This record gives sequence, C-alpha cells and structure tokens, in this order.
Amino acid sequence: MIEQLTVIGLGLIGSSVARAAKAYGLASRVVAYDISTEVQRRVNELGFVDLVTPSLSEAVRQADLTIICIPVGATAEVARELKVHLKPDSIVSDVGSVKSVVTDALIAELYPRVHVVPAHPVAGTEYSGPDAGFASLFQNRWCIVTPPEGTELDAIEVVKSFWTGCGANVETMTPKHHDLVLAITSHVPHLIAYNIVGTAADLEEVTQSEVIKFSAGGFRDFTRIAASDPTMWRDIFLHNKEAVLEMLGRFNEDLLALQRMIRWGDGQGLFELFTRTRAIRRSIIAQGQETAAPDFGRVQSEKGR
Repeated sequence: MIEQLTVIGLGLIGSSVARAAKAYGLASRVVAYDISTEVQRRVNELGFVDLVTPSLSEAVRQADLTIICIPVGATAEVARELKVHLKPDSIVSDVGSVKSVVTDALIAELYPRVHVVPAHPVAGTEYSGPDAGFASLFQNRWCIVTPPEGTELDAIEVVKSFWTGCGANVETMTPKHHDLVLAITSHVPHLIAYNIVGTAADLEEVTQSEVIKFSAGGFRDFTRIAASDPTMWRDIFLHNKEAVLEMLGRFNEDLLALQRMIRWGDGQGLFELFTRTRAIRRSIIAQGQETAAPDFGRVQSEKGR
C-alpha cells in the first residue's frame, strides 16, 4: 500500500485514478490538486479523496507516488513548478497518451531528485471532468509503463503494482515504441473521426439536421470518438507528430489501394479486406477489450458506473 498518493488533474482519468485508489485500498491517503477552483469545489462535494488542496506544493510535499493527469502539453510546466516541493526519492508518474516527449520533460525537470516512471492507462470515455470518473474504468484494460533506461526496479514495481491494483493488465515498453503503437491504435483513429465528422458538418448539400437524423449507423460511432476532450487531443497530435504522420502515410497508401478496388470493381479484393478486418474485431472481443453486446455494450457500461 502507498502511504500518500497525490493526483494532479481531476478530469476523467485523474478522478478515476483517485476513485480506484480509494475503492481498492491502494493508498492510505489520497490527496488531489487541480488548477481549476471549480473542479476543486466539485471534488470536495463528491468526496472521493481525503484532501483537495488549492496548493500544488502542499499536495506533493508528502507524496510517495504522484500521478500527473493533465494534457501532455502542460507536463513540463507543471514538472518545473513542483520539482522543488517533491519528497526526495518519491515516485512521479503520469497517464499521458504520448510518452517520448513527456518522459524527456519529466527527466529534464525532476531527475535525479525523484524516480520517474511514466505510464499510460489505455482506457477512457468521451466524457470529461471529475463527475465522469469511475473506479472500474481500468478493469481488464491495458496500462503501458515506459520507464527510462536506468530506472530503479523497485520504483517500476510500485507503479506496476498500483495499476495492477486498479484492475489493469500491465505491459512495459520503451517510450518510442509506445508512441508508434498508439499512433495507429488510438491517435490516427481519433484524427480520422475528427475529420469525418468535420467533413459531414461542412457539406452544404446535407443539413445538420439530416446528419443528426440519419446518424444511427457508422457516422454515430465516429461522433462518439470525435466528442473527446479537444485540449487533450490537440496536445497529443502536436507532441506525437512524427509517429502520427508516419501512420497517416501508411493509411493514405492503403486508402488509395481501397479506392482502386472500388474504381475497378475488385469485389474479391474488397471481400478479402473486409474479412480480415472483421477477424480483428473478433480478436479484440476475444481478448476482453470490447463486448459483443448490441450497441457496443454502451448502455450496460454506463449503468455499471
């Protein structure tokens, strides 16, 4: 058990981290800090932490593990602000979807005063804010831990054990490899969703009311992804640009191949592609990362909060 866990940033992920720590007995004391006074007030009302403080220095002064849950673009600034207040030899982690830039920023500001063990829980919803969090968010999801070379094994084990305690499956990889993998599994799909929804909104031939009226199919599912937090995703694309651009290049090549199949009536090619992609969907369900329930299980998961 961690003596004091400090969570910086109480959005969807941060509030879920704090709730999980309390629900599963992972820390004796959970302290929270958020730059927004309105968020501070709401967290106090919800009562899922032991202390909400308006002072960043007070929040981290006695922390054994600090988890930074803010947009990746703000990580370096926050690290600079808190570095002199951290307890020596404590552990600092994060939850960012980009790891190379974040790891470099944390190491530059905090090492060797504290142990830096970045992590990324691959979980979330399209909702945001302290009311959106729930303790079971990380159950049977993956958390990728990306410790810099030379990190003490004990510090790594503390972070891995924390996420295991939250119900997550833990994988370790380098920050660079993480960014490449997440570019295709998460970042590019979000970019495509934002683009498709934006294109539909710009079509003059289709009124917005018609787009909404007929959105019971694939378009509706893209809008769910495109409803994600704009600040967080802006920072992800700006800070993982190399991997995202590489994956976009590959995607564009495959899209051109698909375009040729349609243009030349290559029914067999289309059938083989769709069969292969259908199998991927089934394998995701088989690994427990999705449900085969109707409507992607959304009603059931929301009731389960």
